[in-house]
Amino acid sequence: MAKISLFLFLLLHAALAAAAFPSFQSLIDATPTGGTLRPPPGTYAGPAEISRPMAVDGGGKVTLDGGGTGSVLIVNASGAEVRGLRLTHSGGSHDRLDTGIALTGHDNLIEGNTIDDALFGISLKQANRNTLRHNRIRSKPAELGMRGESIRLWYSMDNLIEGNDIDQARDLTLMNSPRNRVVGNTVNNGRYGIHLIFSPDSVVERNVLSRTATGVVVLDSARVAVRRNRIFHSLGVSGAGIAFKKSGEGLAENNEIVHCAVGILADSPIAQEDEITLTGNRLAHNAIGIQFIGERGGHVLHRNSFENNLVHVAMAFGSGDAGKNDWRGNYWDDYQGFDRNHDGIGDTPYEVFAYADRIWMEIPPARFFRNSPVLELVDFLERLASFSSPDMLLRDMAPLFDKPVWRR
Repeated sequence: MAKISLFLFLLLHAALAAAAFPSFQSLIDATPTGGTLRPPPGTYAGPAEISRPMAVDGGGKVTLDGGGTGSVLIVNASGAEVRGLRLTHSGGSHDRLDTGIALTGHDNLIEGNTIDDALFGISLKQANRNTLRHNRIRSKPAELGMRGESIRLWYSMDNLIEGNDIDQARDLTLMNSPRNRVVGNTVNNGRYGIHLIFSPDSVVERNVLSRTATGVVVLDSARVAVRRNRIFHSLGVSGAGIAFKKSGEGLAENNEIVHCAVGILADSPIAQEDEITLTGNRLAHNAIGIQFIGERGGHVLHRNSFENNLVHVAMAFGSGDAGKNDWRGNYWDDYQGFDRNHDGIGDTPYEVFAYADRIWMEIPPARFFRNSPVLELVDFLERLASFSSPDMLLRDMAPLFDKPVWRR
């Protein structure tokens, strides 16, 4: 009973506090179509809705408080601009998608806003050609799985998500949303840093992702380019810096992936011609550099740099076959050959065989014992006198001899 009374008191207190703020909706209603609203500095009561083309500029000194109910600001218009606001205190309903800014129109600009204590940060629903730029987004303080997405796109195309500062939110998600660009954002302390589902022909470029369970996940999304991103500390149990799943013609190029459970996780494309290209990536200090799932080939791997990974390449639920993938010109820090003509290319191929590695690759619970003295001894004995011919996982015919200087 006491808990219920306390809850009602807090709810009443929040309602009274919100009622004490002047109405933001009245200022919006008083602004002519195509005009610009520059409110006096202060805190205003939400929720509010923009339903026609206009600009709202808070100059970094205006707060819109949602009062803990619904979405703080709804933009149900095309050609509107919202900048320089702080949007806070949304509702807490996942079913209603309570959001800092809920966007359902086209050709809008959402720029330079601060969104905090909002379950979802910015949501787009059937909203095309919008720009979300330089916003600072934080979810509500809750367990990671109970937070909302920082940015959520649903059936939304040709949008630009650029230069946003995202922390303490769940995911940045694109669902059924082709041809979007996610560029230059910083994402920390999330679950899936950037998650694409049925969102083909999109670009993920120059983002920095840190301390997420998984960095970039591309699921059922063809022709997605993941370029020049920096991904650190993605240490989820089944996580990876970059993961491709059922996504043909994917590209991961010039990414730096450091200290992750798996650097790049990829399954084989359904059709051989839909090959996945992994080129120019730096994979360093990961438990596994690249891991293939259900290996059937279909990967092109050129000019990648493998440095200080516990295991450079692993395969799960598939057989090793050096001819299935195209390996060439990669740098391997454990290469044991020479470069006698000083052309920068090793004189002999770099080859990887699966000896005792097959135990933990094929039996996931055995991963706990990976690099243990027992498995190291078994591996040594396998190499010394194999009971059967080991699988060759890869052969790089032209390994780089000198460590490349990685440039983002």
